[in-house]
Amino acid sequence: MSILNFNVGVLGHVDSGKTSLAKALSTVASTNAFDKNPQSQERGITLDLGFSSFTIDMPEHLTNSNYSQLQITLVDCPGHASLIRTIIGGAQIIDLMLLVIDITKGIQTQTAECLIIGEITCDKMLVVLNKIDLIEEDQRQATIDKMTKRLRKTFESTKFPQTPIIPCSAVSSLNLNELVSTLQQHVYIPRRSATGPFIFSVDHCFSIRGQGTVMTGTVLSGSVRINDSIEIVSLKEVRKVKSMQMFRKPIDRSIQGDRIGLCVTQFDPDKLERGIVSTPGVIKIFHGLIIRVNKVKHFKHDIESRTKFHITCGHATVMGKIVLFIDHSTEENNNDDQFNYGKEYEATDQYSSEHSTENKHIYALIELESPIACQLQSIMIGSRLDTDIHANTCRLAFYGHVLDGFIDTDYLNKELPSKLRVYKRKEKVGFIDRVVDDQTIIGKDLFQKETNINTFVNFKVELTPRGEQGFIESSFGQSGKFKVRFMNGLSNETKQLFNNAKGRKQQPKTAATTTDADVESNEPPERIRIVLKFNKYLFQEKTVISQ
Repeated sequence: MSILNFNVGVLGHVDSGKTSLAKALSTVASTNAFDKNPQSQERGITLDLGFSSFTIDMPEHLTNSNYSQLQITLVDCPGHASLIRTIIGGAQIIDLMLLVIDITKGIQTQTAECLIIGEITCDKMLVVLNKIDLIEEDQRQATIDKMTKRLRKTFESTKFPQTPIIPCSAVSSLNLNELVSTLQQHVYIPRRSATGPFIFSVDHCFSIRGQGTVMTGTVLSGSVRINDSIEIVSLKEVRKVKSMQMFRKPIDRSIQGDRIGLCVTQFDPDKLERGIVSTPGVIKIFHGLIIRVNKVKHFKHDIESRTKFHITCGHATVMGKIVLFIDHSTEENNNDDQFNYGKEYEATDQYSSEHSTENKHIYALIELESPIACQLQSIMIGSRLDTDIHANTCRLAFYGHVLDGFIDTDYLNKELPSKLRVYKRKEKVGFIDRVVDDQTIIGKDLFQKETNINTFVNFKVELTPRGEQGFIESSFGQSGKFKVRFMNGLSNETKQLFNNAKGRKQQPKTAATTTDADVESNEPPERIRIVLKFNKYLFQEKTVISQ
């Protein structure tokens, strides 16, 4: 009998009744379900991911599929603000999200963050309006209608404008049948493939004396069989699969999307709380990442380049500094799954709200403070988890898919200089020292005395305000002055303006020669500026510039 495993994330604000709901729906629980953790019981809140399941008939719209039974795996995510990284990790393995809302409180801060995570990580959502048993029966329907109307208004601006809203009570089981029926109607066949490398996201690890070490998690891609060799990426160790279970039922094969427990030959489980297990050699450990950046619209601040964020990929969260750059090219990128190293990109200081409305791709190099094991195309979320959890503000800043990564610890010096072309626009301003002839001037104040002016020979400059264009021909003397040639010559207006400014500067003013006009006008004479614009390339061992 073929069983479709469908992963449903249960997310919401702390104390909205998520765990009670999972418990009321489930018939089989994993070793860590329903707050079995002693700390969870002591504090009365969910502190870690919990997994449980129930089995129902295949819905009518899927009766022609290859599956005969539907197993719903519930991923109970914690709701406390301080555990947002655990929520993000749990949300990346789900096929549909149940957003649980306490009807007596409505949308709260972490409800909103969970909604954003849902928008990033999945395409299907149901809303559970929980705790309706706390509303007096004669006021219940009116309260449900009022809250539903408010929520509809909120969801209008999200990717879930028509999401079903199901009122129920997990504690009294009121209306749970309608919830299960609605869930059944919205189940779909996720993309599942047994081909490709085996990649397994581990969320719990423990040992069983005499049997081995058990890793529980979700199969992200490929398949695995008993006796296969698998690699524990962070430990760089290979182990053999001794046995497998899916919610306490022995199985001999598992494919993408399945929630399983893998028993392998013994290793210390304390070394692997969470992580990635895969076919040997498939997963790399990256010290730097490149992503295409998508700004979370509810993040109130601009995303500043060269600042640090919490970077979450899978179950791992580390600090990372981002360097932002823009693709100005007009050509279409037909492959958004790969980063194009053949282009040149412009560095930008920030990703503002205005950028979100422009049709330009913004990318980021993320310099990780600690390495991350992940596969390309993994979802990555950048956040500010050090923000006060009591502040009513969104901490999720941006997200994107991993387009490329760097495995060498010294990638900034060894790989980037020859691989990534990112430039910063620069502008220098100098002034005319003297006019040599109709086509030549000597300039000053554009360079320092120690500057190697030969680097800028043949670079174009422009005179303002008249706009004549020339090029730097050579250095002049040892003090940082330089010679500029204008092939079309200097205009008479420019020469006159320079002479006027020079004359006023040189002529001393005495009490006898000062006029009323001189007293009224304190403005200095207009000086002609020499403007040099060029591009300076980042990530280069030696200074590289161009125009």
